[in-house]
Amino acid sequence: MARIKRGVTKHRRHKKILKLAKGYRGAKSKLFRPANEQVLKSLAYAYAHRKDKKGDFRKLWITRINAAARLNGMSYSRMMNGLKLAGVAVNRKMLADLAVNDAAAFTQLVNTAKEKVNA
Repeated sequence: MARIKRGVTKHRRHKKILKLAKGYRGAKSKLFRPANEQVLKSLAYAYAHRKDKKGDFRKLWITRINAAARLNGMSYSRMMNGLKLAGVAVNRKMLADLAVNDAAAFTQLVNTAKEKVNA
């Protein structure tokens, strides 16, 4: 039985990793072993940070809603409670967008929340 030579396969695998490592500093973009280590680490970071991004955006939206709510004389938590009691189902992403781009509509929502909290 003929032996199997792996040169072509190995070369293709190395090329694939080095292509992913383009732009890295020093040996991490030129030599296979450091490039492979960094590519694996980078892929792990990318996976984890895709998950983190969701929480980061939620924090940003809450900060924006809180700032706009306080301009209208109400705290974030009291506003969210008031909206829930009023049966207003608007998510934080849309509330933050209203706070930034449509202050009048946001003020109406704050007033609705105030009515329910004070009632």
